[in-house]
Formats: sequence, structure tokens, C-alpha cells
Amino acid sequence: MANRQKSIGAGRLIRNNAVTLLFIALSVGCVLLSGMRLTALAYELVGRIARNAFIILALIIPIVAGMGINFAITIGAMAAQIAILLTMNWYVSGILGFILACGLTIPLAALFGLLIGLLLNKMKGQEMFGSMILGFFATGFYQLLFLYIFGALIPIANPDLTIVGATGVRNSLDLSVSYGFKLALDNVWKLQLAPAVYWSCGILAGIYLIMFLFKRTKLRMLLTVLIASAVCVLAVQCKFITDVFALTRIPMATVGMVALLCAFNVIIMRTRLGQRFRAVGQNRAVANAAGINVNRTRIIAIVLSTVLAGLGQVIYMQNFGVVQTYSAHEQVGLYAGAAILVGGASIVRATNGQAILGCLLFHALFIVAPQAAKTIFGRADIEEFFRRFMSYGVIALALVLHGLRSRKTPEDTLKDVTEKG
Repeated sequence: MANRQKSIGAGRLIRNNAVTLLFIALSVGCVLLSGMRLTALAYELVGRIARNAFIILALIIPIVAGMGINFAITIGAMAAQIAILLTMNWYVSGILGFILACGLTIPLAALFGLLIGLLLNKMKGQEMFGSMILGFFATGFYQLLFLYIFGALIPIANPDLTIVGATGVRNSLDLSVSYGFKLALDNVWKLQLAPAVYWSCGILAGIYLIMFLFKRTKLRMLLTVLIASAVCVLAVQCKFITDVFALTRIPMATVGMVALLCAFNVIIMRTRLGQRFRAVGQNRAVANAAGINVNRTRIIAIVLSTVLAGLGQVIYMQNFGVVQTYSAHEQVGLYAGAAILVGGASIVRATNGQAILGCLLFHALFIVAPQAAKTIFGRADIEEFFRRFMSYGVIALALVLHGLRSRKTPEDTLKDVTEKG
């Protein structure tokens, strides 16, 4: 009987984490096939995690609120790109330009999020499909805005931003120019791996120690953080690890922004608003009977997600350095959704850990997949198609597996009956 329970438990564990386990296997296999040096992989991976993690974490609140993956974060990215254009038009550069772009993004994305939330409340149960279509619709308006309205109706003072001899904004905006803010946040504070780990562990341990002294956390949690910090400090003493990350410098300010968003997600879920998110996500009818304004709660979730996604796009662009004016936003929702699903999240449950793990695994595969495809198929022109196949396939597979998990097995049903009895 004990062996049978163990096998059922192991089967359930594998079934619940099938996408994550599959991606770990694919990532390891592609790394081996690509022949890419681990030093180069670590360098690329740290950069991608720093610029993508914030956007992925922006998906958590709508998922908890029962609205599935918010593919309308594409519209938040559009708000960020409008803010970036205005910042460059006003010749505000460096860290001040980055701050101004974030400041402009917040009200724009909040307005767009409000409109998205109002519309999604009219299509309950179809939010993922509706938000995806909204992204396509908004792209058309965005193209009109940048091709005609900016320049023809709204004057652009900076001639370097417009198409020569015509109205509209250039196809790409270079943030490395004197009035740009390329790497403005990243360059605030950069460290090698070992000092970065020391600082991070020290700050984290200090925060939990203060929380423990003020009785905001338990001794067990404090000890867990201290032990984990000690393990990390010891790990970076390993020569293999230091060699792998020899070329990599950690952008501490950017990582700090990601850490603050993780803390925000944890804190807000412990507030009354967070409890409303959970209640609405679990059962709208019960939440409504409990006196919760379901529609208002859902709108707040979408507004927060859209604003955070807009800020994430500003962080992404300052790291990337070039804004592809008419296409930079198009894949934001797809890649962020695929990444969070890879980490083990579903359309009804997501955590910070799943978002970060998904970002790590998805972008690791994203880096090595083209080289692996070239090795497998012997053709360079198939690399991008293979990468897109992987990203679309992840979403499809994760949704199918979520549907299968939603069906209770006889063992699960028997367990529920036993517990209730």
C-alpha cells in the first residue's frame, strides 16, 4: 500500500511539472548539441534574465485573480515605447531619461489597463483570447499613431526621430545616442558574481532579521534564509562556477528592481486586496456573495499587470539599447506567457519562483536552440523557425497539460472523499 501511494505521488509530481521537466531535458540536450561554451551561455543568460524577468513577473497578479495569462501586456509595452519616444524627443538622457520614461509609462499604462479591464469584464471566461485579440487591435492603432499622428498632428521636435522626407517615426530608435538612456539602469551598479552574491545574501539576511525582530516572520523562515545564503556564499567559492561567470557582471540595480517586484507580489497577496484577488480567482460567484466587487477587483489586477509590464518594457529597452519602433512590442505577451508556463505555472496559479525559473529555462533554450537546430538540420535558415516553434509549442503543451490536470483521477477523487469523510 505504501509503495502504491509513493508511485501515485511520484506520478502526480511528474504530471504537475511535466512542462518544466521537459524544458530542463530540452535545455540540457540543446546545450550539448549547440557546442556553446558555458562562459558565453552564462553571459547571455544573465543579460536576458535581467531584462526579461520583470515583464514575466507582471503576469502573476492576473493569473491569481483568475484571468489567465494577460496577453494584453503587449499594450503596456506600447505605452512604454510611447514614453521612450517622448523622453528622447525632449532630449532627456541617462538615468533621468530612464526615470522620466518610467514616470510617463505609469499613467499611460494605467489608462490602457483600465480600458482593457472594462472590456475583459464583458468577456468573463475568455480573458486570454480577448486580451490576445486586444493586443492585435491595439497594434493597428499603434502603427497609425507612430506612422502618421506623431509628426503630422503631434509635432516631433527632434528631427533624428522622424523618417527623412516623410511623417512618422523612424523604424528604430537608438538609445545609445547622446539623448538616449542605453544601460542607464544597468550601469548604476555592476558587480562580478562573488561580490554580487555577497551583497544580495547580506541584504536579504538583514531584511529577514529585521522582520524577525519585529515579529513579521518566523524563526524557521529566518534560519532557512540564513542557511540558503551561506550555501550561496560557499557555492561562489567553487572555481568551476567562478570560471563559468568570469565574463559576466551582474547589473545589481536591475536585479534590485526585479527583487522589489517579487517582494511587491508577496506583500500585496497578504493584504486585503490580495485576498480579494485570490477569492475572485477561485470562485467569482462565492466572492460576489461574500461582498467583493468582482469587476472592480479584476480591473485593478489588469491595471497593475499592464503598468508593471510597461515598466518592464522600459527596463528591457534600456538594456537592449535599440527600440524597433513598429515591432518591439509584438512578442512580449507570447514570450512572457511561454516563460511563466515553462516554470510550472498554470493559467490559474503562479508564483515568483515559477516566473524566475521559467525565465531561466525558457531563455536558456532560446539562446542555444538556434545553434542546436543548425547542428540537427544542417541549415542556418531554419534557426528562427525552430525557436518560434518552441515558444508556440510551450504554450500549447502547457494549456493541454493544464486541461488534463483539471480532470481528477480516481485516486484524487478517492482522496478528496476520504479527507471530507
